[in-house]
Amino acid sequence: MYKNFLTGAVCASAMVAGTAQAQDAPYDIYLSMSYIGNDWQAEASNMVKALATSSDYADKVNLQVQVAGPNAQRQIQQINAMVQAGADAIVVYPISPTALNNVVKSACDRGVVVIAYDGEITEPCAYNVTINQAEAGRKTAEWLVEKLGGEGDIIAVTGVPGTSVDTARTTAAMEVFDQHEGINVIGEAVGMWSQAVARTELNKLMATRNWSDIDGLWMQVGCYTANAMQIEAGIAPEDVLPCAGEGSNGGRIQMLPAGTEVEGASSPYIPMGAPRISYAAPPYSGAMALKLAVDILDGKEVEKLTELPLPLVTNETVTLCETGSWEEQKAGCNAFQPGMVSNPGWFASIFAEDLPQLGLNAALVGQPEN
Repeated sequence: MYKNFLTGAVCASAMVAGTAQAQDAPYDIYLSMSYIGNDWQAEASNMVKALATSSDYADKVNLQVQVAGPNAQRQIQQINAMVQAGADAIVVYPISPTALNNVVKSACDRGVVVIAYDGEITEPCAYNVTINQAEAGRKTAEWLVEKLGGEGDIIAVTGVPGTSVDTARTTAAMEVFDQHEGINVIGEAVGMWSQAVARTELNKLMATRNWSDIDGLWMQVGCYTANAMQIEAGIAPEDVLPCAGEGSNGGRIQMLPAGTEVEGASSPYIPMGAPRISYAAPPYSGAMALKLAVDILDGKEVEKLTELPLPLVTNETVTLCETGSWEEQKAGCNAFQPGMVSNPGWFASIFAEDLPQLGLNAALVGQPEN
């Protein structure tokens, strides 16, 4: 019986047998990606490719990648084509939790393993690998409310509309804010999980406001950018607003105490003690989905829902990686030197103990550890 790979993780639903009988490798596995216009998706794709080319999987997996964009109908068409081409398994980032159900059911009926990562698919035959997205929204909102003492005007920047991820996070966060009469959401925008889009949308929101009109921010992605914009506006680093948001490396570097020595830093990609809670849907979730797809095709039993632990990092727990090695990450570091990771929007929660094939280079350039 397959056990969840991470201690303390919660796996919902009953244990079920894999949908495919054990067969001979290599397996034809397709990666179906929807929206890719952000750092997280690029990183997740890199990690899937790295696992597929690692020495442990290179002889087991023939991986092909297709991108549908934020278009459910196009993703449906691509999945149909994958099935017709003889796919053994499809690893998918679904643009919608329900829109793919019919095509997924059809694929399952033909013996194809379908496993979604990060975003969920509600068709019962599909497998899902994800964090508790509602908990992510709730925990970050609760942190912001506590930081503001239960009173303040905030701005909220959400993710990719229609995805189960965005819906769960935003709904949970707004429920928390609604429970506190002193908290007012005075501006909302769709951020598409992109630092660049977050900047554009914040510029629009700030066109009629001053930063002094705002007490805090809740952003699925964009805290690094919000901090940078405040510095550009002449706000002192020690006075940037509390921000509850994503696990970008730039944001975590900003969380470090001012004066912390880091390699390759330049403003605003510098330690400034910015008040933050930083969470992440781990970008290794796609690689974990690939691992589980292979397990199923090998005839092993896998749970329908594998729930990954939610990485939550605060100013008290942010820890700088000196070398970025897999072993150092295992020991608990959660932010990387800017000299190692030049892109501040890059997501730092890449460590998975059950995926030793994947280290820093897997997330950066798709290169496995072995």
